[in-house]
Amino acid sequence: MKALAKILVIIAAGGAGSRMGGHKPLAILGGRRLIDHALAHAMRHGGPVAVAAPAPFAGICAPHLPDPAADLGPIGALLAGVREAQRLGLQHVMLIGCDMPFLPDDLLPRLADVLPGHRAALAVRGGQVQPLAGLWQCDEPALAHFIATGGRSLHGFAQHQGWATAAWDDGGDDPFANINTPGDLAAAEARLRSHPPVVKPAR
Repeated sequence: MKALAKILVIIAAGGAGSRMGGHKPLAILGGRRLIDHALAHAMRHGGPVAVAAPAPFAGICAPHLPDPAADLGPIGALLAGVREAQRLGLQHVMLIGCDMPFLPDDLLPRLADVLPGHRAALAVRGGQVQPLAGLWQCDEPALAHFIATGGRSLHGFAQHQGWATAAWDDGGDDPFANINTPGDLAAAEARLRSHPPVVKPAR
């Protein structure tokens, strides 16, 4: 892993979850809420963590970042996180989705390896870019301008800023599988039963 100062990990948890019947971050997987799975992953990286969502969640020991404006989607979570990181004197943030319970433990180091010389690094698997598994250099003016001019795509902002990718092998279970439907949740339950996770302590 390249030398990188402490970062803020932001959990994007603002999706309406309409295909899940609402309140997707509160859906139960393996006896825990999806937001709890995301928090456990974020805390393993050893730096500060914040949750970007319209309202705070009960039982979450991380700061809540309210949406900076209505209907921005995940890019609003990035903006809120960048502002919080700058308040903390940090230069980078990693943004992850709350509905991706199988994120790889080496996500941050592998993104950090490809970031030098770029302003963003996103994970890729099977040719599919994962905007909610990305490492970003804080540039609040550029991000605010992108949003003010109609930009809503994390992928588009990464391309606009200059980005790199870290590729994961296509074989085996997808570490970037996300949960959008009850069927996805059932598949994730079956995956957990077949391959119980090995929980690693925070660094």
